[in-house]
Amino acid sequence: MAHLFLVKDIAFQAGLSTATVDRVLNGRPGVRRQTEMRVKAAIAELEKQQAGAMGSGRMLAIDIVMETPQRFSDAVRAAFEAEMATFLPGVFRCRFHFAEVMKPAELVQLLDRIRLRGTHGIVLKAADVAEVAAAVARADAAGIPVVTLVTDLPNSARIAYAGADNRAAGETAAYLIGEFLGSDGGKVLVTLSSGRFRGEEEREIGFRRVIRARYPDIGITEISEGHGTDAATGTLAAAALAADSVINAVYSIGGGNRAVLAAFDAAKRPVRVFVAHDLDADNRALLAARRIGFVLHHDLRTDARSAFRAIMSRATALPRAVTPSLSSVEIVTPYNMPAAD
Repeated sequence: MAHLFLVKDIAFQAGLSTATVDRVLNGRPGVRRQTEMRVKAAIAELEKQQAGAMGSGRMLAIDIVMETPQRFSDAVRAAFEAEMATFLPGVFRCRFHFAEVMKPAELVQLLDRIRLRGTHGIVLKAADVAEVAAAVARADAAGIPVVTLVTDLPNSARIAYAGADNRAAGETAAYLIGEFLGSDGGKVLVTLSSGRFRGEEEREIGFRRVIRARYPDIGITEISEGHGTDAATGTLAAAALAADSVINAVYSIGGGNRAVLAAFDAAKRPVRVFVAHDLDADNRALLAARRIGFVLHHDLRTDARSAFRAIMSRATALPRAVTPSLSSVEIVTPYNMPAAD
């Protein structure tokens, strides 16, 4: 298997041991097909990163670590790759580490491996739990800046947060749903991927506050721990619908929207209004098909730019650290959906 990279770099990118990678590269027996594909994918990713790091000036290699559904990680990858080009000749090289579900111990192990291997910075979307905050503190003590993305770790040693005002986003969702349902009332199914994410918690707090204050005739039913995956989220949504005949609206904080709609279809129940987050591929298609009414969108390229600038300010020892401003929340309908990048 031809390549130009160190075995340890391929192993780190693939999440495998150097011995396993060596067996794959040298065609030795006893290697599973799935393992071989992981090594090939790692080499392809390294080649892509190398091609994107052309140009003069200092190169800053950073690691993007996210626990998130693939549909969102695809959108984040596209945003960061698009923004890399705008920082020439000071080039960023991004190494992506994505998983749809990661136990805190697994994520901490990954962060510690990155710290020990070395990096110019980490961009992190992770659960707000003590062990992750401790890993961020270890990275910061080693001189590695950490920027949180989309969901914050406010009690950690991260240097900045890049993302939207999640509480304001939840309040906006409450206003849209409350005004749409009006005096007819009803009940909203609020879906979270997990209660461990600070950003989702902030959205829910904002949503509940406005519903309680302005729309007291509207009830709320919450489902959580589907991790934004279709299978788990769909099962939770179907159970909620079976238990409550009043549910007639959805505020999707955590994703899995196709599965949520399928649960309503299977129960032969209408959805009067559906508010979702993020213009990923799924939501674009659902919005265009009028299956969902509103998407609360913030520009991921703005978030990527903020993260790059915060890390660059630390790496170049600027006298004053860059503090990213919150990205604005845009209400997107089928009639004002921006073109895909």
